[in-house]
Amino acid sequence: MITFIVALVLLVVGFFTYGVLVEDIFGIEPDRKTPALTKTDGVDFVPMSPWRIFLVQFLNIAGLGPIFGAIMGICFGPAAFLWIVFGTIFAGGVHDYLSGMLSIRKGGVSLPNIIGDELGKGSGLKMFIRLLTLVLLILLTTTFLSGPASLLQGLAPLSTLDFHGTMIPIAWVLIIFGYYALATVLPVDKLIGRFYPIFGGILLFMGLGIMVVMLGWHSSEMPEVFDGLQNRQTNGLPLFPMMFVSIACGAISGFHGTQSPIMARCVTNERQGRWIFYGAMVAEGILALIWAAAAATFFADPETGTGGIENLQAFLHEHKDNPSAVIDIVSRNWLGTVGGILAIIGVIAAPITSGDTALRSARLIVADFLKWDQRPIPKRLIIAVPLFLCVFGMVFVNFNVVWRYFAWTNQTLACFTLWAGAVWLFKKEHAAKSQTPATDNHTRIFNPKNGYLVALIPALFMTMVCSSYILIAPEGLHIAPEKHATGYIFAGLFTLGCLSAFITWIKKHKFQ
Repeated sequence: MITFIVALVLLVVGFFTYGVLVEDIFGIEPDRKTPALTKTDGVDFVPMSPWRIFLVQFLNIAGLGPIFGAIMGICFGPAAFLWIVFGTIFAGGVHDYLSGMLSIRKGGVSLPNIIGDELGKGSGLKMFIRLLTLVLLILLTTTFLSGPASLLQGLAPLSTLDFHGTMIPIAWVLIIFGYYALATVLPVDKLIGRFYPIFGGILLFMGLGIMVVMLGWHSSEMPEVFDGLQNRQTNGLPLFPMMFVSIACGAISGFHGTQSPIMARCVTNERQGRWIFYGAMVAEGILALIWAAAAATFFADPETGTGGIENLQAFLHEHKDNPSAVIDIVSRNWLGTVGGILAIIGVIAAPITSGDTALRSARLIVADFLKWDQRPIPKRLIIAVPLFLCVFGMVFVNFNVVWRYFAWTNQTLACFTLWAGAVWLFKKEHAAKSQTPATDNHTRIFNPKNGYLVALIPALFMTMVCSSYILIAPEGLHIAPEKHATGYIFAGLFTLGCLSAFITWIKKHKFQ
């Protein structure tokens, strides 16, 4: 219990300290009009209240990620708690805040435009990021479609389809697709802004309920970091980098950067940015922390308080590594019938609502590229329908395969976003040095030097994670375990090469 309480406190303190530092480095301008006010169109640029935007942002970025990822991540051992806490504060919060605020500063543009503007002079990088982002969003929508469809099938069985031995809940898949069509093309305030805060509240309730039961009746069975940080995974996968990719949405996720611009088009004042973007990431980190602890605690021996992580892995193996089974059994046993139903509703609603906003983000990315006005419904449909077809086709691919490729693509996109943030922050700081104090109307609290380091350091770490992952992971080059050290060396050299390129760029930029 000590580890859990300390981790929870650190997440909250991190928001009020490091979050303020990041906000100060960015340099908010409360008097600057946001795109929600200057580009109001009644479809995507729609002013909304801060509390509503926070709940929508939280629900959009949450989905199954902080739950599924946390359950799979805790299988590596208590080291997962450290990654959730420090990843959220120093990487995920920075990533989400910068992607949201840079979108606001650039007129509400989508993530590929942000990355392309900062990291590339031509259109080549923008096109690559667009394609990478669209692939990510399609993979994520497929992941967040298969999970809730399976859960709904367990609650209310409907027609299934036997596809090469895999039973696909096709009826629920089609029903969810029908909802996706509405949420993707309707104005943001009709379904998303109106109902998603309710689902966000349910998701928070679910986490709070699980936490209360866990602390009140099962505190002695909770895993602790002083039990050892060694790898507990029984499938032979190394802790680094696998755990840092498995726990994505609960620590840092490139997907969040695709969602922040959706809400950036609704923010009415830059002061709201830290509470909405950094705050939602901290809330998600807390949710991941709860489910990581709950998954290991639930399966622990009640007499000895041990064996939870090992028993969790055995349970997952019996259920084909599908964390939905863990969510179901924990919710029903700890929250009873009513609480369990509400918890399951939250787990079902979260991925569905993240899936449709992923498609909405994909529509906006394509629309930005084509420069199509999205007020006419036919133009929205022309973009959305092909995206629907791509997702539907991916439903017939093995869930675990889709999740693994989504995980790596997700974290790679996060790398690009952090590098873009580091570049923007350096250019801003460099430009500010040429101004007189009178021209800088932003009152700094910390007045830090080299503020771009808040983005550069996590960018370097995630570059090391992603480059080593592609060398070691089964879905990557899958080099033999005895050659993992060589893989780490090559990944380290690549990371140092990226740092060298950044330093070279800084030196050139200083003399321009």
